[in-house]
Amino acid sequence: MPEVEINIGGRSFEVACQEGEEQFLQSAAAMLDAEASVLTQQIGRLPEARMLLMAGLMLADKTAGVEDRISTLEAELAEKDAELARLRNAPAPEAEKVEVPVIPQIVTDTLAEIAAQAEALADAVEEKAGA
Repeated sequence: MPEVEINIGGRSFEVACQEGEEQFLQSAAAMLDAEASVLTQQIGRLPEARMLLMAGLMLADKTAGVEDRISTLEAELAEKDAELARLRNAPAPEAEKVEVPVIPQIVTDTLAEIAAQAEALADAVEEKAGA
């Protein structure tokens, strides 16, 4: 078992861990050290046991807050999953009949005739203006 030296609150500790777990131990020790540093800045030097206890309690409080948040998010996710399943299993809505108005042929023919007359007038105006 490897021995790892960790520093918490300005104090060094030798701790044994499983092979390959050294990085995780260093990470956990860094979290505990951060809390211990806050304590020593606020209160000053504390006995080792009290510093470790207080730092551990501060981390436990943060962990409890995170666990509460996770529980809330899991409940919200379960609600969304249930809603999604309900929507997926719901019958498809009935098809709606959509009627598209059709322009009568007489209107189309009349518009085409008006357009032809307008073009003829424009040509006539251009001829007179050019002369």
